[in-house]
Amino acid sequence: MKKTLSLLIALLAMTPLVQARDLTITSPDGKLKVTIHAGNDRLTWEVSHDGTAVISPSEIGLNGPLAKMKGQAKGSSALLNGKGFRVEFRADNDAAAYRILFPGKKPVTVEQETAEFNFPADYAALVPYVNDNRSGERWCFSFESRYDEQPLSKMFPDSLAINPLAVRLPQGKLAVILDANVIDYPGMFLKKHGVHGLQAEFAPYPLEEENSGHARLNLIPTRRASYIAKATQTPWRIVSVTTRDTQLLNSDIARRYGPSCRIQDTSWIRPGKVAWDWWNATMLTGVDFRAGMNTATYKYYIDFASKNHLEYIIIDEGWSSEESLTSHLNPDIDLSVLIPYAKARNVGIILWSSWRNSIRNTEADFKYYADMGIAGFKVDFFDRDDQRVMQSVWQVAECAARNHLLLDLHGFRPTGIQYAYPNILNFEGVKGLENCKWEPRNGNEPLYDHPRYDVIIPYLRMLVGPLDYTPGAMMNATKAQYFGNNDHPMSQGTRAHQVAMYVTYDAPLQMLADSPSKYMKEQETTDFISVIPTVFDEVVALDGRIGEYTVLAKRAGQVWYIAAMTNWSARDLTIDLSMLSAGSHKAEIFADGINADRDATDYKYSVTTVNKDQPLKVHLAPGGGWVIRIEQ
Repeated sequence: MKKTLSLLIALLAMTPLVQARDLTITSPDGKLKVTIHAGNDRLTWEVSHDGTAVISPSEIGLNGPLAKMKGQAKGSSALLNGKGFRVEFRADNDAAAYRILFPGKKPVTVEQETAEFNFPADYAALVPYVNDNRSGERWCFSFESRYDEQPLSKMFPDSLAINPLAVRLPQGKLAVILDANVIDYPGMFLKKHGVHGLQAEFAPYPLEEENSGHARLNLIPTRRASYIAKATQTPWRIVSVTTRDTQLLNSDIARRYGPSCRIQDTSWIRPGKVAWDWWNATMLTGVDFRAGMNTATYKYYIDFASKNHLEYIIIDEGWSSEESLTSHLNPDIDLSVLIPYAKARNVGIILWSSWRNSIRNTEADFKYYADMGIAGFKVDFFDRDDQRVMQSVWQVAECAARNHLLLDLHGFRPTGIQYAYPNILNFEGVKGLENCKWEPRNGNEPLYDHPRYDVIIPYLRMLVGPLDYTPGAMMNATKAQYFGNNDHPMSQGTRAHQVAMYVTYDAPLQMLADSPSKYMKEQETTDFISVIPTVFDEVVALDGRIGEYTVLAKRAGQVWYIAAMTNWSARDLTIDLSMLSAGSHKAEIFADGINADRDATDYKYSVTTVNKDQPLKVHLAPGGGWVIRIEQ
């Protein structure tokens, strides 16, 4: 990113700066156009795509209006200068973006930033509202939002939303608002602005905090400053524009606008699958010990992981005290026994921690557990993205990287940090499977529609980075059969719907959320899941529509995996196989069973041959799924 900016500055320096009036930059394919109005008493921009108005004039401001800028546009970039700052614009084939840079050595105090996204008409939007605020604090939230589908004019004026947020445009196009490269700056919330526009809002810098929130695991600000940040630049403000929903399924926009890698040697970073304890409440059967938070239980999880070629287990909340990672530990869990036991079976152990606990003594604690042989930490209950937290998470990531520790961040959303520190394998920030433990019924069906949500998040939440949805439920339910149960949880939708998530969802650290006992009783399903990689070499978006269904093909080496998922609507699809090489190929298929609409655990496993010239006809049950594994 620094090289790109240096080149842009060099090119623009070839011609003298002029008083900017209306500057225009155009994407390489000539379809996306950004017009910058810079000669008046405020700086505004607008965006169009191939004749479709996307963003009407919208203000860009910092500590007040930005007036009478000077600058130059060249091709698909523009750089405008003001007193003590610069504004950089980019026009890509699929996105328009800008950011504000402060060239001086000292950080600038940002009291407010104005970022508007005004639309020319009252379009329909998918709005991920903030809900369940921690201790009622406006900016403390887990970044787990369902999507309200409503016209822009009907947005709740007093509510914040997180990004990405999608807006339907004419001609089947889509605009998605997001931020990227959030390094030393708060994340961007969005709220209603005017009749059918959006405006950014940012959490002020916290000055005082207290232990509060869920089970007092959070650090909740009790006093905030009058400014949002002291910074040297803002993140990118991006409007992604697509002509088809499927373009979002394999977009690299977050990486393109993200930071470069800060780890020289990444060879130690090992993605993989995880046997996870919390969702299934460590509920084991057929054993001769009392299952729970104890050494015997985790030996069992390690044996299960080893037998099924899973790289890790997680020991979740309950192994440590609430106030320390090294003292007053759970005496029933002996890490000095479990770590060598796991190592002998080629299984790594990941430990859970709250964020506030992990930052008490990060350097000493991370080194201590790295020296013991722990593989990483799942750090939970951030539930904020103000500048204090952003600074902290970069420090935690850097310390973890120095100690060769993996990270899985919960209560936090991807911000681009995963490209700087690829030892961060996953993020939560999603209404994942855990919600099925407690979601209520509403009459004859679940209160919340999970299968529809499941086929929204690949387009929007996954656009900015991997997601720790934690799939793998072996108890699967139709609408009529589902109910929330904490100790014996089930999923909405079919078994094949769950299996399809292992291909569809980006998750370099991917969980098997259910009990080892259930997986062993369902060994055919477990065998199919266990061979699915967690990272891939190529992604092809085949078909889909937000909230309706997805069809994604992913290649790992010489093996293709194709997965389809649907909402509660049964669906017949034609699966394109043209990405395959010539000839016949062995294929394993995991599909909805013929009775999956009545019993969601019903599935059919089969082995067949396929070739690139013969598309496959596939039927998905309500809340269903389908997966094929093809060897080349």
